[in-house]
This record gives sequence, C-alpha cells and structure tokens, in this order.
Amino acid sequence: MSQIAPEELQNMSEEERATMAQWENMSEGEGDEALPDMPDDIAGGARILNQAEIDSLLGFDDDADDGEMSGIMALINSALINYERLPMLDIVFDRLVRLMSTSLRNLTSDNVEVSLDQISTVRFGDYLNSIPLPAMLSVFKAEEWDNHGLLVTDSALIYSVVDVLLGGRKGSSSIRVEGRPYTTIETKLVERMVNVALSDLSTAFDPLSPVSFNLERMETNPRFAAVTQSGNACVLARLRIDMGDRGGRAEILIPYATLEPIRELLLQMFMGEKFGRDSIWENHLTQELYQTDVYLQAILGEKIISLDSLLNWKPGTMILFNTKPEDMVEMRCGDFAMFRGPLGHKEGSIAVRIEEYIEPPKEEDV
Repeated sequence: MSQIAPEELQNMSEEERATMAQWENMSEGEGDEALPDMPDDIAGGARILNQAEIDSLLGFDDDADDGEMSGIMALINSALINYERLPMLDIVFDRLVRLMSTSLRNLTSDNVEVSLDQISTVRFGDYLNSIPLPAMLSVFKAEEWDNHGLLVTDSALIYSVVDVLLGGRKGSSSIRVEGRPYTTIETKLVERMVNVALSDLSTAFDPLSPVSFNLERMETNPRFAAVTQSGNACVLARLRIDMGDRGGRAEILIPYATLEPIRELLLQMFMGEKFGRDSIWENHLTQELYQTDVYLQAILGEKIISLDSLLNWKPGTMILFNTKPEDMVEMRCGDFAMFRGPLGHKEGSIAVRIEEYIEPPKEEDV
C-alpha cells in the first residue's frame, strides 16, 4: 500500500482518517480472517468442499427441481439437451392433441380431454430405464420412412380405458390388480386405443409428408421394445388423457433417425417456408433461359474410318454413306440427340420436319 505524506494526512478530515485506518486494518488481517474456522495445517491451502457442495457439483442435489440436471451431469447431457430443435414438430403434436380428443370421444362415448405436457429430447437407453412398470409398450413402424417408434401407455391409462370400454360407472376409480400380466381382453382394448392414436398421428403428419404408422407388436418388457441404439437421441412427447375422473399418460417416442427423411420440413418455422429460395429471381432466370439461343445440328450421316485412311484423303476423294433419301435425319443439341424427322426442301432451303422426340437415356443405378 502506498504511503501518505504527513502534510496530506493533516489536511484530511476525521471521517477520512477513520476510513483510512479501517482499510489498513482490513489489508493487514485479510490473510488471517479468510479462513477462520479451518485448521492451521490447511489454512494456507485450497478450501475443502463439504458434502452438500460435492453433491451439488456432481448433480445429486436433492433440492433441485425434478427433471432438471446440474453440475457434471448437466455437462454430460448438454449436447443432448441442445440438440437440434424441430419447430414444425410442435405444430404436428398440437394437431395430434386435437385429433385424439375427437377420436377417443368417438371410441369411448365419454368426455375425453387430451393435453400435451411437454416435448423433450432424451436418449433412448435412459428413457427405457425410466419407464414406470407395469406399462404397455407399442412398437409401431413408419412405412414410408422405413423406421420405428414407440408409444408407451402407463398402467393408469390402461385400466381407465378398460373400465370405460367395458361400461364402468362414472365417478368410480378403476380397479387395479398389480403384480399380474395383462389379460388378452385388456391387451385388445388397449390395442384399439393405440390404433386410433397412430391413425391420428399419421393424419397429423399429412400436411408435411404422407406417412402411415402401423402397429407391429405390443410388449410389457422394455428390453423387448428396443427400436434404436441406446445412445441415440429421440423426441419424446408426453400426453395426458383424462376421461372424467379417470385417465393416465401416454408417451410417444420417435428417434431422430426415423424423422431424418423429413428433417428439412420439420426445420420450417411455418408451413410452406422456403429455405433460401427467391421466387422472383427463379422466375426471372427461367424466362431468360427460354430466350437462350440453342444450336441444332442435322446429322445426315456418320461413318467410322481408320486414321490411316483419313490421312490419305486428298481433294476430290469421294466418301460414301449408307444414308438414303427416305431415311430419318437425327437432330442433336451438342452431344444429345433431341429429334428425328425426314429431310426435304422448303422455299429453296434444305429443311427437316420434326416427327419424333428422342427420349434421353436413363442413368443406370450404381
């Protein structure tokens, strides 16, 4: 700390002198007061974390909100949480909620309310480990995209659907019998609801891309419902289905690999968005191309000869072709054959009448 001259010290007020004295005391005792409660052998070293701070650092803080990750776990999952957002997918699931509300009302003849809780991104393996059992996992296939997805129905929704479809009384809670496998009747009734949901999901995707979601099988063990690698990212939509006093949850899991064929469409901010295309310049360029001069060549005849014969040509050498007057003449644009027609005369000039269009050759698949 810099020293103050005596004459400057005399010109200071009492308040300024008290402040200067306080600063000097703080600077002199800073090292001793930094760690008052620590032992002498570690007072000069790094501070030791307590158990609560260690738990918070590792992401095991009990006070954190459910579903929120912190600390090291947040760093590990940061790449997944910040995964590519698909704005149009929100519109698709909003449309699905409206369609399912109407379809399930027609199926159950009851007042059904469907709501979308959230749309998130999860790893497939982590999601399978988090499914509360018992549950029914429906594996479906997107035929046009040639890939699979998962629709999970929890126990509460299964018993609610069975109770409603079999004529259970309104206002009474559904009877649950835990610890046993689902019966054939229960499975078939839930299968009807799943087919309705998949049909509505297909309809929700129709404005973007026509696709058919077909139910392949239903499983009760998550190990048998693997539709992608455990580390792959998936889109998870959580739906809440209420039927009066009854209801439950349904979750739709679609891997990003399944959505890859329509990824460009899902990246749109609104329906019909054009990515970087300017229709004005596109139309202008089209009009200019139509006014471009194109040169056509009428091939009267072709003949393959050896280089030795070509070198022996002299003025007056006669070359014979096999073309006859009634043969069709081929017209080319560069190296591409375009038209074919007979040769004739028109107003003192040689002319070709186009009678046939030559289809371009198809490229062979590699």
